Amino acid sequence: MVEQVRADSGATSTVEAAAPWGARRRAGRWAPGEDARGRSTWRRGRVLAALAVLTAGLLAFHRAVPNSVGRLGSLLEAFLPWLGLVVVVLLGVALLRRSATALVALLLPVAVWVYLFGGLFLSGAEPGAHDLVVVQHNVSDENTDPAGTARALADAEPDLIALEELVPPALLVYEKTLASDYPYHAVRGTVGLWSKHPLTDARLLDMKPPGIAEAWSRGLRTVVHTPHGEIAAYVAHLPSVRIRASGLASSWRDESAGLLGKAIAAEKLKAVILLGDLNSTVDDRGLAPLTSRMNVAERGFAFSFPAARPLARIDQVMARSATVDHIRALPATGSDHLPVAARITLG
Repeated sequence: MVEQVRADSGATSTVEAAAPWGARRRAGRWAPGEDARGRSTWRRGRVLAALAVLTAGLLAFHRAVPNSVGRLGSLLEAFLPWLGLVVVVLLGVALLRRSATALVALLLPVAVWVYLFGGLFLSGAEPGAHDLVVVQHNVSDENTDPAGTARALADAEPDLIALEELVPPALLVYEKTLASDYPYHAVRGTVGLWSKHPLTDARLLDMKPPGIAEAWSRGLRTVVHTPHGEIAAYVAHLPSVRIRASGLASSWRDESAGLLGKAIAAEKLKAVILLGDLNSTVDDRGLAPLTSRMNVAERGFAFSFPAARPLARIDQVMARSATVDHIRALPATGSDHLPVAARITLG
């Protein structure tokens, strides 16, 4: 709104009176920091701020998400680290909108994510005298190059190599290729352990869910006689899970994890190492019978599946009365999983 005002000198000056917001918007003029609707940097972006708080809540209280419907809690926990990407997207939109409210709110999910996963980026402790290096790999029953896979695993120079989905005649190839460097091995069903140290008392581990009727042998327990003492080594391959329209189908895996957890709880040897394809991440409550009893990797993400574009680490190394210092993914083999290597400190 413009008024013509005549000054005492007779000159005419132009004064812009306070115009309503609608007039300023039509004229394309608003105060610095305001958007096209006249909102300041603190008034806009409230929806983004709410989404940031929701993301922080899911990260911090993921156990509160119920599993009763479609096992949504386990599904969220299987991909929990990827909520960090949601934070990145919200940050980009907040910067684009120049929303101070959203930027402040985003500090909350950033802090929670760093608390949960930031330590995994740190380097592990220096190798010590009581360390073991172990490799875990689901070699795939469709692997067309078992000899190349065996050589690739041996190149990491581990003390122990745990394999799943061992099928004839590929098993014979693994035995022959690894024999020179790993003179001790034990195989039960479709899982096996190769070792530089003597193995004794190898036996089949029964962890088959009651609902599986066909033959199913995916568990092994043996004793490894290391220079630092005896270790009970468990190799396991838990049932697969499926993502369906109804949610996550994981009941067999959860039942098998419970049976495996009971076996480890009853183990008389103090030091225990578990290696296997557990078909879930350590954040998933479905593995609580194991993660509540054993230490998991303190450093490293080591996403292992699928090999082409790894989204999660479902190949695990856990320990009791020992520390899994660092875990890393190894280069791809002929499997749909990546191998993982971990360093374990005994005691």
